[in-house]
Amino acid sequence: MARNPYRTRIAVALGSLTMALPALVAPAAGGAGAPHAGAASAAPPGGVNIGSLSYDSTPSQADQALSWARKLHARVVRLTVPWSVLEPLGPNRLDANALRFTDRLEADALASGIRVIMTVDSPPCWASSAPARLLSRCLTWQTSAANAWPPREAGDYAAFVGYLAQRYGAGLAAIEIWNEPDQVNQEYFAGPDKPARYAAILRAAYVAIKQANPQVPVLAGSLVGSNGVFLRALYGAGIKGYYDGLAVHFYNLPLASVRAMHEVQLANGDQKPLWLDEFGWSSCYPKHRIQEEQACVTTQVQARNLTDLFRALARTSYVGAVVAYDLQNSGHEQFGVLTRAGTRKPSFTALSRTLAWPFAAVSQVTLSLRARAGRVLASGSGPVGDYMELEAFNNAGILRYQALFLLDRSNGYSIALPSVLGTRGLHVRVYQYWAGPAKAAQRTI
Repeated sequence: MARNPYRTRIAVALGSLTMALPALVAPAAGGAGAPHAGAASAAPPGGVNIGSLSYDSTPSQADQALSWARKLHARVVRLTVPWSVLEPLGPNRLDANALRFTDRLEADALASGIRVIMTVDSPPCWASSAPARLLSRCLTWQTSAANAWPPREAGDYAAFVGYLAQRYGAGLAAIEIWNEPDQVNQEYFAGPDKPARYAAILRAAYVAIKQANPQVPVLAGSLVGSNGVFLRALYGAGIKGYYDGLAVHFYNLPLASVRAMHEVQLANGDQKPLWLDEFGWSSCYPKHRIQEEQACVTTQVQARNLTDLFRALARTSYVGAVVAYDLQNSGHEQFGVLTRAGTRKPSFTALSRTLAWPFAAVSQVTLSLRARAGRVLASGSGPVGDYMELEAFNNAGILRYQALFLLDRSNGYSIALPSVLGTRGLHVRVYQYWAGPAKAAQRTI
């Protein structure tokens, strides 16, 4: 998982807009803020992560999870397949119990008409490149810090994912090469020279998977950073041509982040689809304010946000899949559409309807204006996922003020315009960058 600190609102004066956000491109009038090659003819496959399942789960828990996913109308699910659990003792020495559990998951998915994204990381002790001080404490049947280090030999990992492609190819949506190698917390891909080491693993894995089953898509990335720094380093390390899609995990401003990452791709001559296969909101409000560095929201806001994100991406031509996090609450996290006990939240029903038909309208931007203490107060709400823009014009249609801002945890906003603008003769419009000015709310005072 990846989280970014939540920011409640930014307001930028007209003259400083470009300096403050140099990567932000203005949307075309009447069009989406995202740089499209054209609208997709069908929605990208939608689904859900099943983070609550582990290799300590029972077969009945696996059955239940896939049954819930089917009721959600999920076309794909994303699961973690830890290399350290399936091949703990050495090359080609597969653990029979873990293999049976993986077989059960795949069989359940196939029977439900669902395809699986397998995210494969966590090298076993025998393969890990961790320093000796960590390897000395690496236990075969327990997770430790050593399992976060990439393998000494990329070929060992490649052989394992090649085996998965051969065994499960018919039921796979993709094999995702590692989880969040650019994550600064070192929990998934520890050690130095990350871009070069990850690129070597990806190249080896791609060749092995395609030799085993050319039909299995290979996902690179699983990136959490939307500024493009790590992706540019990966291009420099030679990843181009060794993947079929680029996986991204964006929790903060997911639409803006998808757009920014796509721009980095285009600048590097890359047109492989983006797979947004991890994003979501925790329904931990009002009990908590922050969870996993993200603002807690109510159960109703969680439902609306998931609905709006899937609908916003439904016609985006360069998005290959959209997979929400998470099916069920686990541990202290409340990102699930089910409680830990299996009770349906409002988001379960909302997501089920949306995955069945993702082409309905996204929530509209709303706007009201009122004069207060010699200033105009603009307030309202909007859809989640991207920067919002406010523009104020005078009676002659001249732009007098522009502000870029973020919505609060309830998707609302309240902005006091500068007093120099006065309280009369102003026309104000507010829109989300992704949707563009054609979807703006407009009012005159």
